[in-house]
Amino acid sequence: MAPPTLYVAVTNHGFGHATRAAAVAATIQAQLPQVRLILATTAPQCCCSPNLEGPFLHRPRAFDVGVLQQDSLTMDKTATLEQLRRIQRMPTHLVAEEAAFLQQERVSLVLADIPPLATRVAEAAGVPCWMMSNFGWDFIYRPWGGGFVAVADWIAECFQRCDRMFRLPFHEPMKAFPTITDVGLTGGSPRYAPDQLRAILAPRVPSPELLSKAKHTVLLTFGGLGLQQIPYQGLSRFPDWQFISFDAQAPELPNLLKITDRCLRPVDVMPLCDRIVSKPGYSTFAEACRLNIPILTLTRQDFAESALLVEGIQAVSHHRILRPTDLLQGTWDFLAQPLLPPRQAMARATDGNQTIAAAVVDYLSTAASQID
Repeated sequence: MAPPTLYVAVTNHGFGHATRAAAVAATIQAQLPQVRLILATTAPQCCCSPNLEGPFLHRPRAFDVGVLQQDSLTMDKTATLEQLRRIQRMPTHLVAEEAAFLQQERVSLVLADIPPLATRVAEAAGVPCWMMSNFGWDFIYRPWGGGFVAVADWIAECFQRCDRMFRLPFHEPMKAFPTITDVGLTGGSPRYAPDQLRAILAPRVPSPELLSKAKHTVLLTFGGLGLQQIPYQGLSRFPDWQFISFDAQAPELPNLLKITDRCLRPVDVMPLCDRIVSKPGYSTFAEACRLNIPILTLTRQDFAESALLVEGIQAVSHHRILRPTDLLQGTWDFLAQPLLPPRQAMARATDGNQTIAAAVVDYLSTAASQID
């Protein structure tokens, strides 16, 4: 019997969608090792491979735009709208080319996070399209008005063709989708115990003793695009704190550990941290909540998902909400302020990877047996 083939299409926006999709794909591989996995994404292969232990085909394809950004907070709406209109003008070519590839590879199912055209590609190839997300791009674009309204309508029409939506926590209503299944948090899991991680990191840190004796250990993470101006020098006011960053441009400081290789992911170092300073992002928030690590988050204006994320962590996590000026003024005074407790006593479900994977595996196994 030929192994079933799963095609995972990832939106062309930052790296968070790619990492969370890869985490679900890894769970599918664990439950169905013989699955052939194709990841269609413009995110670099090195962004996906740390999350996947099994083989996969990396297919660089862009079916949408997301939002074009200078950094993790600064958006270019004009360029975004231009690119969206360009994609609208050529969907027939894009769809036909990729549908032919799906048929050639005998793909049984498309799982998308969350490029709208994936539904049309799957439909043209004659296979179902399932999706997973906490928002749709129509939800992001529609409040921007002007030419974005027509784009949002077109995207909603694409989403109406989705056969099944796995709706993640911190979500909008997602009314365009006809069939919705709510699931728990998704995300990667740490690969090392804290002691193992300290041994790995010890040769890299400026002050090895601080790694185990720090008053607090803080992960600073602002997404794959980072921020243009992070006042790192202010960290010198906290000499007994250990800070960890994946920003290759960060300065050399005695209490700042820079991780610049691809062997470690932010989620891998989270077990050492007692708080995370971040911009709003589902993947970071979900992985932190899965590990019960408090979050200090910036707010982000004019991006509708951000309000959902900020509201979500206020409900389920110890937290502080920061204005961008709180960070950019450079004193880092907010680090010394007490954390606020979650508003809900009930813990958030964390079984999203397993729930989605079980449904995919069941479908692929059934499809494979029918073909055989």
